Amino acid sequence: MSRIWNSFKIAFSMYSRIPMPKSEWTEENISYAMCFFPLVGGVIGAITYGLFVLKGVAASQGVLFSDLFWTILLLLVPIAITGGIHMDGFLDTQDAVSSYQPREKRLEILKDSHAGAFAIISCAVYLLAYLGIYSSLTIRSVTVIAWSFLLSRSLSGLSVITFPQARKEGMAATFSQNAAKKASKRVLLIYVAIICSSMVLTGKILGIVAIVTAGLVFWYYYRMAMSKFGGITGDLAGYFLQMCELLMAASVVIVDVIVKGLAV
Repeated sequence: MSRIWNSFKIAFSMYSRIPMPKSEWTEENISYAMCFFPLVGGVIGAITYGLFVLKGVAASQGVLFSDLFWTILLLLVPIAITGGIHMDGFLDTQDAVSSYQPREKRLEILKDSHAGAFAIISCAVYLLAYLGIYSSLTIRSVTVIAWSFLLSRSLSGLSVITFPQARKEGMAATFSQNAAKKASKRVLLIYVAIICSSMVLTGKILGIVAIVTAGLVFWYYYRMAMSKFGGITGDLAGYFLQMCELLMAASVVIVDVIVKGLAV
């Protein structure tokens, strides 16, 4: 039981800024960390949904902040909870992929702590894209998007323990090597099944669209990681997570707008 509790603390202390009691980083304590990684997404999803509901409650009480105010708040929730750890991986990957260098050089760029021009441009484009997407949220679309934060992390966790590793060292390799792989894989697959069912039940066509989008991004992530890097790293897992969340949100909002337009 203590091993499971320590794995929980490690998952949250590593992948979020939520205060956690200290836990020793041993092979035993890390073994189930991936089982709890998606729960960080649960916190993000709950806060995102809650903020959107709060927006409506505030408006009904005459507290009229601008739509831009609420949109930016929603945009900042994942970064505030995670500390930007996955965004860092996304930006490093953008620099590496955009360098058009040989595989070994791309892996070196992933480890470089300096942000290149492509990372800065990608960050600006990413945040602006999210700003546009979140400006058209409805209660129906935000419900599905709230679930998407769990789905992206469940798939990212599966990739860490099942995909080939590009390096023998690094955070992804550490979690992969020390994971209780069979148990963790089962738990993550159960998460995926429950989350996908919940998305369809709460969002119907929007839930299906989000699931299909996530599957396509997951397939692209595997192909890209294997062809350009020879496997995955922690940065690539972060890249996948950010892209998966962005594209799920985009597809859900676009379909929601289209469906509402057709119903008029």
